[in-house]
Amino acid sequence: MSLDSQDSTSPSFNRDWFFPSPSFIHQSTPKPPKPHRRFSTASKHSPDSNISNPPSFRSSPSLSPTTTSKYGRLRRRVEFPRPPEKYSIQHQNDSVLDRKPVVSSEKKQSTVKVSSGSLGLRVRVRWNLAITVAIVITALTSLVHKNFTLHNQVIVLQDQILKLNVRLRACNLLSNVDTFDSVMQELDDIGYGSDNGLKNLALIVSVTLLSIPVLAFKYIDFVSKSRSSDNVSEEALLNKQLAYRVDIFLSVHPYAKPLALLVATLLVICLGGLALFGVTDDNLADCLWLSWTFVADSGNHANTEGIGPRLVSVSISFGGMLIFAMMLGLVSDAISEKFDSLRKGRSEVVEQNHTLILGWSDKLGSLLNQLGIANESLGGGIVVVMAERDKEEMEMDIAKMEFDFKGTSVICRSGSPLILADLKKVSVSKARAIVVLAEDGNADQSDARALRTVLSLTGVKEGLKGHIVVELSDLDNEVLVKLVGGDLVKTVVAHDVIGRLMIQCARQPGLAQIWEDILGFENCEFYIKRWPQLIGMQFEDILISFPDAIPCGIKVASCDGKIILNPEDSYVLQEDDEILVIAEDDDSYAPATLPTVWRGSLPKDFIGPKSAEKILFCGWRRDMEDMIMVLDAFLAPGSELWMFNDVPENEREKKLIDGGLDLSRLENIQLVNREGNAVIRRHLESLPLQSFDSILILADESVEDSAIQADSRSLATLLLIRDIQSKRLPMVNQVRRGTFSQGSWIGEMQQASDKSVIISEILDPRTKNLLSMSKISDYVLSNELVSMALAMVAEDQQINDVLEELFADEGNELQIRQADLYLSEGEELSFYEVLLRARQRREIVIGYRAANAEKAVINPPAKSERRRWSLKDVFVVIAEKE
Repeated sequence: MSLDSQDSTSPSFNRDWFFPSPSFIHQSTPKPPKPHRRFSTASKHSPDSNISNPPSFRSSPSLSPTTTSKYGRLRRRVEFPRPPEKYSIQHQNDSVLDRKPVVSSEKKQSTVKVSSGSLGLRVRVRWNLAITVAIVITALTSLVHKNFTLHNQVIVLQDQILKLNVRLRACNLLSNVDTFDSVMQELDDIGYGSDNGLKNLALIVSVTLLSIPVLAFKYIDFVSKSRSSDNVSEEALLNKQLAYRVDIFLSVHPYAKPLALLVATLLVICLGGLALFGVTDDNLADCLWLSWTFVADSGNHANTEGIGPRLVSVSISFGGMLIFAMMLGLVSDAISEKFDSLRKGRSEVVEQNHTLILGWSDKLGSLLNQLGIANESLGGGIVVVMAERDKEEMEMDIAKMEFDFKGTSVICRSGSPLILADLKKVSVSKARAIVVLAEDGNADQSDARALRTVLSLTGVKEGLKGHIVVELSDLDNEVLVKLVGGDLVKTVVAHDVIGRLMIQCARQPGLAQIWEDILGFENCEFYIKRWPQLIGMQFEDILISFPDAIPCGIKVASCDGKIILNPEDSYVLQEDDEILVIAEDDDSYAPATLPTVWRGSLPKDFIGPKSAEKILFCGWRRDMEDMIMVLDAFLAPGSELWMFNDVPENEREKKLIDGGLDLSRLENIQLVNREGNAVIRRHLESLPLQSFDSILILADESVEDSAIQADSRSLATLLLIRDIQSKRLPMVNQVRRGTFSQGSWIGEMQQASDKSVIISEILDPRTKNLLSMSKISDYVLSNELVSMALAMVAEDQQINDVLEELFADEGNELQIRQADLYLSEGEELSFYEVLLRARQRREIVIGYRAANAEKAVINPPAKSERRRWSLKDVFVVIAEKE
C-alpha cells in the first residue's frame, strides 16, 4: 500500500499530525519490481551515454516506484546543458547596457507624474482602506449578532426543557427521566459547541478591538511620514492635526477629561469582559462584573486559575491601575486648580448690597476702617476689594493695618476694573456703592484710568444698582468724568479737598479736628431722613425738635432734591421734604415734643473787620493756582502770600497762567516769590519765619508720586522751621508751654496770635499718627480725611452735595466763633438758647469747645440743660462765607 492512499481510519493515523514509524513503512511499502530490460537497454543505447548514470534506486527499499519516477523527472530537468560562463556574463552585461536608457526614461516619467498623481494615489489608498475596514467591521458585527441570537435561543430552549422536566417529575413519570437526561445531555453538547464558538468569537473581537488603536496610530504615523517625504509644507502632518484637535477638545470643554476617563474605564471593562468570556466558562454578564472587580481592585485576580484567565485578569488589572492613576491625577489636578483659583482670587463673589472698592492705594486702610464703623450698627457689612494684585498679598497688607472692622467682612479679589468679566466676578451690578480709588503716582495717568473704569462700569449690561464714587487727583478732570458717568457718578478730588482744608485750618486753627469728627463715622456725621410728623413746621422750630441731633439743612423735593444748607427760619417744611441733621447714627435720633426755649438777645451784633494776614507756602503743588484763588477770596485786603520752593521764579508765573490764574485779578493778596530748598536750613533761615501768621508745608510736586518720600521731605521742613522759631522766640515758647499743655486748644489759639500756625500736609496716614502723638506740629492734614469723605459719600451719595458746598468758595462753611458773640461772661444758658441766639446771625451752632477741654463736642447731649459759659469758650457754627 502506498503512502498517498493510506486511509485516515487506520489505527496508526493521527488527527493532528502524521508521523509513520519505520516498521509501518516497511510493512506497507511493496518491494521494488525487478528492473525492466528496456530501461537498461535504453540507458545503454541513449545518445547521452557519455554522461554518468545516476545512482540506482533499486537499493532503496523505502521508496515506491512513484517516488522513483518523480526523482527521475527532477533529474532530467536539472541536467539540461548550461551555456558557457563567459557567454553568460557577456550577455548579462549587454542586457544591462541595453536596459540603462529605458530605466532612465522611466525615472524621468515617474518624476514628472509623481507630483500630479501622488495626491490621487493617497486618496485612493485611504478610501480603499476605509472601505475594507468598514466591510470587516460589518462582517464582525453580523457574526457577533448571529452568534448572540443563537446563544439566546439555546438558553430559551434549555429553560423550556427544565420546565418540562419539572412537570414530568410532578407527574411521577420516572420512566421517562432517563430519556429526558439523555436529551438534556445532547442539548448540553450542542449548547457547549455553540458556546465554544461564541467564546472564540468574543476573544477574537476583544483582540481585534485592542489592535485597532495600534493600527490607527501606525496608519497615522505612516501617513504623516509619507506627507513629510512628499515635502507638503502647506499641510500640517496628520498626527499634529490629531494632537491639535485633542488639545482643543480638552481645553474648550470643561468636562472633557472626566468624560475621557469614563470612556477609557468602560472600554477596559467591556474588552476585559469579552476576553474573560472567551477563556472561561462563565456567562457574559458574570465576566463583565468580574472585569469590573479587576479594574476596581487589582488584587482580585490572585485567585484566578488557568493560564488564559490569569493572562486576561493580569491585563485587566494593569489597565485598572492605569485608570486609577489617571483618575488620581485628574482629581489631584482639579483640587489643586480649585485651591489655586481660590488662592489667587478668581472665584465669583455671590453677594448683594455690598460695597465694592476698585483699586489699591494708601487710603484703603482708613477707608475700610470708616466703612466698618459705619456698618457697626447693622452688625457688620460686606466690603469687596478688587485690584490688580495677588489676593494673598492684599489680605496680608490688610491684616498688617491692624484695624478693627467691627464685624465687617473684607473680601479680596484679583482682577482689573477695565475688564467686564472681572467686574461681573465681584457682582458689580448688585453692589449698593462702588468706590474707585485713585492710583498712587502721576495724577493725569491716575485720572485717565479712573475715567476708563467709569466707562467700563457704565457698560455693564445688567445695570448698576448703586452709585459710583470716584476719587480724582486733578480738579480739571472732574468735568470729563461727570460727563461720562452722569448723575450716577459722585467725585471727590483729593488734592482739592486737602488744599481747601489746609487753607481753612490756616485761617481758623482747630478746624482740622472738627472736620475729622464730622467726616469720620466714629462720632457724629451727616444724615438725611424724611419725618412726616414735622410737615408744616418752620425751620426755626425744627432746630429744637431733635434732642439727639442738630438740623442744619433741608432737602427740598420741589427743587429736584436740592439740599439747602442753613435755610431761613421762616421756611415751612413741605411734603416729601427731608431734613439734614448731624447725629451719632442714623437710628439714634427722632423728633420729640417742641420745648419752650428763651431766645434772648445777642451781646454783640457785629463782627470786627478782618485784618491783613501773612502766609507762607513751603513747596509747590499742582493746583497752586486754585489755592491762591481761594486765599484771595478769604483773606482781607493787603494780605501777603510768600511762596518758597525750588521752582525758578521765571517759570512760576508761566505755570500759574497755564493753570488758569489771572494775576491781575487778585484783589486781596500780593504774591512774594522766594527761591530755595525747603529742606536746607540756611535757605529757611533767610525767611522771616517768626513774622508769618500761618505756614503751610505742602507735599511738593516733584516727590508726590512717592508718599514716603514726600512725607519725609515735609517732616524735615517741619522740624527745621520749629527749631528756627524756637531759637528766635525762646521766651514766647517758654511761656506758652509752661501755661498750657502742648497741643491743647487754647495753646493753639495763642500760638496763632503770638507766632505762626504750622499746617503740614502728610500723604501717609501712618506718618500722620506719629506726628500727632509727638505734638511737633499744630495741625496735620493727611489723606485720611479724603478716605473719610469717600466713605461718607459711599454710604449716602447725597452727602457729596453738602461737602461740596462746605469746601467751595461760596455758600456756607464751618467756622469757629468766640463765645462773646453769643453770651456774656458767667451767663447760664442751655445749648438750645445759644442755638436760637445764633439764628439771629443766620448761623447754626453744631458744637462747642470749652476752654479747658481737649476736644470739641459736636452735637452735645442734654441740650435743654443750662450750664455756665466762659468767654474763652468757642463755638463751631455753619455760616455763610464772609
